[in-house]
Amino acid sequence: MNKDVVIVGAGPAGIFTALEMIRNGSNKNILIVEKGQSIEKRSCPKSKTKYCVNCKPYCHITTGFSGAGAFSDGKLSLSHEVGGDLPQLIGEELAQEMINYTDQIYLDFGADEHIEGIHNDEEVKEIRKRAIQAGLKLVDCPIRHLGTEKAQDIYYAIEQYLIENGVEILFGYECTSIILKDKKCLGVNIKNNKETLEILARHTVIATGRRGADWFEKICQEHNIAHEPGTVDIGVRVEVRNEVMEKVNNVLYESKLIGYPKPFKNKVRTFCQNPGGFVSQENYDNDLAVVNGHSYKGKKSDNTNLAILCSHNFNEPFNQPIEYAQKIGELTNMLGSGHILVQRFGDILDGKRTWQKELVRSNIKPTLPDAIAGDITAAMPYRAMINIINFIEAVDNVVPGFASIETLLYSPELKFYSNRVKMDANFNTSVEGLSCLGDSSGWTRGLMMASAMGVLKGRDLSK
Repeated sequence: MNKDVVIVGAGPAGIFTALEMIRNGSNKNILIVEKGQSIEKRSCPKSKTKYCVNCKPYCHITTGFSGAGAFSDGKLSLSHEVGGDLPQLIGEELAQEMINYTDQIYLDFGADEHIEGIHNDEEVKEIRKRAIQAGLKLVDCPIRHLGTEKAQDIYYAIEQYLIENGVEILFGYECTSIILKDKKCLGVNIKNNKETLEILARHTVIATGRRGADWFEKICQEHNIAHEPGTVDIGVRVEVRNEVMEKVNNVLYESKLIGYPKPFKNKVRTFCQNPGGFVSQENYDNDLAVVNGHSYKGKKSDNTNLAILCSHNFNEPFNQPIEYAQKIGELTNMLGSGHILVQRFGDILDGKRTWQKELVRSNIKPTLPDAIAGDITAAMPYRAMINIINFIEAVDNVVPGFASIETLLYSPELKFYSNRVKMDANFNTSVEGLSCLGDSSGWTRGLMMASAMGVLKGRDLSK
């Protein structure tokens, strides 16, 4: 099979590449290869079973058209200060220009026009003042909230638009390798449970997302594609009552706080805040269960959840940060018998595990009902755990009650961005004919930056 452009992965980066090519009037032949299913065929059975059934061959929440974006909280960060390191590669001005342009595309496909976190200058100043006093930095980023259920409608509209405009999408096919000859990429090999295909293309775009970061790291090592170990984030998902977060939720919707707590001074940050949201489970390859958070437009809980992530950067000779994080996740899963672990913050400070009966009588009712009460400190590395504890206590000065005895910590929350691919401003790798986009490139973190990266690549390929 011969194509002008083959895109591996139908996450935001990949689909916005194809979308922008169409919007620019490109007549190039485009193929998207996606190991999961189309948006209309994706569904998580947990809504009926009430517990994770560990779907095979992959988790429908993380895999399929639009990637994890369709089942995430669906928040678009509208500032270049949030969402990864893309501004370092293309410049802050262009990054913000692309965010504004990409945001309009989402609006064109039905996103809510309301923007969270603006028009509250005095209240923001007060929150920033308390953050400074606590030794934290507040990044107040405007947020366009799609909502988990609404995001699926938007991405379905994009999917149909691509198909109607001649983009071919092969669902249920996994990319096994890239085709190289004389240091030039000629395409990819793909397979499903029935056949193996060779796709030859003038340009190959890898956009496999966070889930595909481990796979692409191995591809880079195998073919000497210039890259370097990047950052891996290890942390927890924190859940508190809405009353505790009420002021911050109303003023900012999502408060992004960054700190460097003693004694290790690693970067620790909040991420993916979900007012009235629900803690969720996602399954990666090799049955690795990780925790995440969802936020719906129409359905709300009594709790707010957010991630607290500790960034780990490794130096030579160690070059396997993804495997390191996976081992932590596997150990945590082992303690929870394959489930997410949950523990009260007060029990961590007291050096004891949490028991199910203690959760039942607490003010905070877990929104992940099949999480197992236990001891996350038995699996979390000492350095990360101390960073998280000290960061939570600092946040308590900004949000009183955040470090209460009953505050819930779910584990493991892992973000794999590890493989930082070396590229030029057009996202071309050291191998001719091969580009890499989105979270699998190590340069973005989240929906908006990955989508904006796709837009830029789409313009480049339209030339």
